[in-house]
Amino acid sequence: METLKDFFKNDRFAAHAGIELLEVREGYARARMPVADMHLNGVSTAQGGAIFTLADLAFAAAVNSHGTVAVAINVSISFVKAAFTGQTLTAEAQEISRSSKLASCTVRVTDEKGDLIAIFQGLAFRKSDSLPGMAKPA
Repeated sequence: METLKDFFKNDRFAAHAGIELLEVREGYARARMPVADMHLNGVSTAQGGAIFTLADLAFAAAVNSHGTVAVAINVSISFVKAAFTGQTLTAEAQEISRSSKLASCTVRVTDEKGDLIAIFQGLAFRKSDSLPGMAKPA
């Protein structure tokens, strides 16, 4: 899955946010983001958009891990605990269902202690196009 990890290096917004894709395998992905000052909102906690971007990258990697283009058609996120500068957040995405056209995925965002920060649910539309640089599955 190194090819897929390399493919997602093209996600310039996630890279700008300091997000690193750690692991990808079929239907699963894990990404990490150290919370820095640039991620903070007006009350000095991690901004929801930063946490969402972390979860979204893990989601995208998991649903695209089969080699065909999958794009989000509906997502939601619930923030359950604040995150602060100096913490490292990890997003772990697991596909929970997949058909020829749709994939559903749950992403848990946790801090380094394993405390739940956010839960993200995504639904992706699976196109017939192969991801660039990846062979189309049989």
